[in-house]
Amino acid sequence: VVALPKANIPGNLSQYGDSKYEDAGTLFEPDFEKLNKLKPDVIFIGGRTAEAYDELSKIAPTIQMSLDTSKFSESLAHNVNVIGQIFGKEAEAAAELEAYEASVAELKEKAAGAGKALIVLTTGGKISAYGPGSRFASIHDAFGFEPVDTTLKIETHGNSVSNEYIAEKNPDVLFVVDRDAVVSGEGASPAKEGIENDLVKNTNAFKNGKIIYLDPNYWYLTNGGLNAEIEMVKQAAQAVQ
Repeated sequence: VVALPKANIPGNLSQYGDSKYEDAGTLFEPDFEKLNKLKPDVIFIGGRTAEAYDELSKIAPTIQMSLDTSKFSESLAHNVNVIGQIFGKEAEAAAELEAYEASVAELKEKAAGAGKALIVLTTGGKISAYGPGSRFASIHDAFGFEPVDTTLKIETHGNSVSNEYIAEKNPDVLFVVDRDAVVSGEGASPAKEGIENDLVKNTNAFKNGKIIYLDPNYWYLTNGGLNAEIEMVKQAAQAVQ
């Protein structure tokens, strides 16, 4: 690694804040001039950098690593195998992927008896809900948690909902991603205070201690990477412990 966007490095990748790594601009506005000078062998990008693909491809082979949430498991396996091939680490990639898939299978078996689940993202006092096929689809599509609402649209920014909605749907498990905790620059935000209100306290999730606060460093910023996905399995597994 010679360069990366350093403005908002997730906590789980803090080692890349070291001065030996160059700043490659932002996720939305790469520093093309600097990248030209660095002459990288390959450039990896995600969805936030997708519009810069053509320009980056002029500098070095550029690979889009975004996951296809409509076929989550296959997409993740493809990306891991591509990286293994590029760096001559096919065997290591296969072994890590096999271990990941085993942990997913174990969680899926347990999730079958966990009741119905809802995933929400909180930011600025607002709540968005996500269902199967969404950016947080692994909860349902890979890990096997039954959705409490099958009518949610697949939207990047989720479906705007209220505390009344959560109370009405009454999930057995409520997964919460606190976006403000990683984008505000002011440390953790009071998502728990906002979510655990009088309405939500009437849900099965609250009564049974099944409101699971997911680390946004993994779920919002670095999801799609194998190391992040391994950690995400562990976090989702809190719902069946």
